[in-house]
Amino acid sequence: MTPDFARRTTEMRPFLAMDVLERACEMERAGEDVIHLELGEPDFPAHPAAAPACIRAIELGQTHYTDSRGLLELREAIVDDHGRRFGVDIEPERIVVSNGTSPAMLMVFSLLVGEGDEVVLSTPHYPCYPNFIRMSGGVPVLVPADPGTGYAMDVDAIRRALTPRTRAVVVSSPANPTGAVQSEETLRGLVSLGVPIISDEIYDGLLYDGAKITSALQISDDVYVLDGFSKRYAMTGYRLGYAIVPRASVRAIQVMQQNLFISANCFVQHAGIAVLRDRSDALEEMLAAYTRRRRLMIDGLRELGFQIPVEPKGAFYVFADARAFDSNSLRLAYALLARAKVAVTPGVDFGAAGEGWLRFAYANSEAAIEVALERLAAALPALR
Repeated sequence: MTPDFARRTTEMRPFLAMDVLERACEMERAGEDVIHLELGEPDFPAHPAAAPACIRAIELGQTHYTDSRGLLELREAIVDDHGRRFGVDIEPERIVVSNGTSPAMLMVFSLLVGEGDEVVLSTPHYPCYPNFIRMSGGVPVLVPADPGTGYAMDVDAIRRALTPRTRAVVVSSPANPTGAVQSEETLRGLVSLGVPIISDEIYDGLLYDGAKITSALQISDDVYVLDGFSKRYAMTGYRLGYAIVPRASVRAIQVMQQNLFISANCFVQHAGIAVLRDRSDALEEMLAAYTRRRRLMIDGLRELGFQIPVEPKGAFYVFADARAFDSNSLRLAYALLARAKVAVTPGVDFGAAGEGWLRFAYANSEAAIEVALERLAAALPALR
């Protein structure tokens, strides 16, 4: 008998990047050598200040619950960090630290979205956004972004998409999968719509060609900002993120955190404090490596016949038009995995607007990218 699951769970879509990863892992267990370009997971070690601080905290017995919002010292360090990066002055009371950015995202969507409510997204989009919305009982409303404008969010089109049921507009800058960076003018236009803004700023710091992001916090205090340590500091497995929320929302988010997650791991929070207090050039060295990888990936893919209308300004992805080889991106991704032993993410994972495209993550080493390009060169002619 088929289980009678809740509708919100049956409406969730698979995270295809993870499906590809898991198939690649099966191949590796069978002895295959697979190059991973499918996940946004830095191959660098975590920030050098993270592990010693984490180990020291464990040795000192700092392994218990904390304030549900996170250690005050960490929240104060986050305040200082945002002051340095954006020149904003926020209060630590507006910050809720979580086990990764995803729980923070879940709480923000749960706070704002009820059954049948709508959330507007620019697309192509991060695959999990619609699923968070559906999990909250809501309906994602997708507004296409044009590669011809650098994937700038179309404020007028988003305005036309608003209805009495609209509860939020999601901004991702730099964006996954396109690497697009939204301008201050665009952010101001979105804030002026009078709808709550959820701004995902997890990729800030990973910027190229002189690009700079405008934080939603520079435009308004009445916004929800999601950020964390996974991408900027290569701390994916530490699972440390946070939300900065309007003052009127603090207590509601705090109550959800108390009930759903209690608190982030204490010793991991100490790692976060150490990283934010560190003044080494670790981030600059990582960014320099990404800059080289980005150029290698873009040039190599173009030589193979992929079209890249927009070079990414941020994050560590190249979103490439692969329709010269196959208009079905999932079929193409699995063909490349089988024939070239290169794992990539099908564009349909990022919505219908991404169908026929592939996302290549340059979070792997230059050597791995070079081998991947060689393998693709051998496999692609048969697929054209």
